[in-house]
Amino acid sequence: MSLDNIGTTTTYIKPGSPWQNGFAESYNSRFRDEFLNTELFTSVSEAQTLADRWRWEYNTLRPHSALQGRTPLEAAQPAAA
Repeated sequence: MSLDNIGTTTTYIKPGSPWQNGFAESYNSRFRDEFLNTELFTSVSEAQTLADRWRWEYNTLRPHSALQGRTPLEAAQPAAA
């Protein structure tokens, strides 16, 4: 499935203008600082496996300030009535 197939459009930011997409830049910075700069890989397969695990933890279990300290998993739960 491609982005075009689901009606999504791709936009680009100007080179050297990271403030135009702060969410992606924040993720990229954390990925580099907390994962790429702390691991040594023996193969591309190992790097992919570890990156997938880091991304899953980041998107599921890790508290985010933008979610008032909740994890994405907690934020996705319906509010209690």
